[in-house]
Amino acid sequence: MSVQEVLPLGGVATRQSGDYRADHRLVADMVKPGSKVLDVGCGEGDLLQLLEMRGIDGRGIELSREGVNRCVAKGLAVVQGDADTDLVNYPDDAFDYVILSQTLQATRQPRVVLENLLRIGRRAIVSFPNFGFWKMRLQLLIGGHMPRTENLPATWYDTANIHFCTIKDFVELCDEINVKMERAVALDLYGRPVPLNLPWWVWNMFGEQGVFLLSRGGGK
Repeated sequence: MSVQEVLPLGGVATRQSGDYRADHRLVADMVKPGSKVLDVGCGEGDLLQLLEMRGIDGRGIELSREGVNRCVAKGLAVVQGDADTDLVNYPDDAFDYVILSQTLQATRQPRVVLENLLRIGRRAIVSFPNFGFWKMRLQLLIGGHMPRTENLPATWYDTANIHFCTIKDFVELCDEINVKMERAVALDLYGRPVPLNLPWWVWNMFGEQGVFLLSRGGGK
């Protein structure tokens, strides 16, 4: 795996009513205007709306019927579907970017899903909560219970998240399947980028979430 570029958070996009999440702004910064994008697990469509504001042709796939209905009510092109089972139906190179935002940990086969993202899109953008974050470690070490945070509020018995991973785990998976990181950012508890000149283990400790811009490795 090669790292072409590791860059900080770029410009900040705002909307007239409320602010977008820091990870959504960062993901949008990674997409070139005019691109064709598929947002997998798009929720209620906030990221798609931000992309649309930036002149990006965004489509979405969402598991929950409620999420699909809310997206359609906003005028977004979203269909109901499952990342684990429905991505195989998309043709190769159908999109410039395929986005998986805060959804990887809820998939049954994360590796297969990641491979499909990079088959369907020329690039993939993946963001996820970092289970190696220091607050997570502290709750396990001191509290002796499965961690809960503001971004992961559900208890262990009712969470949709079934495959937690750390930033280190994800980097190792990318290496294993020959995925190239073009850009990588770890965001701290306040949505600020962890300094770039720090080693990976610091990102793994102090990054509450990771955001990665990926492309296919040279061997593919």
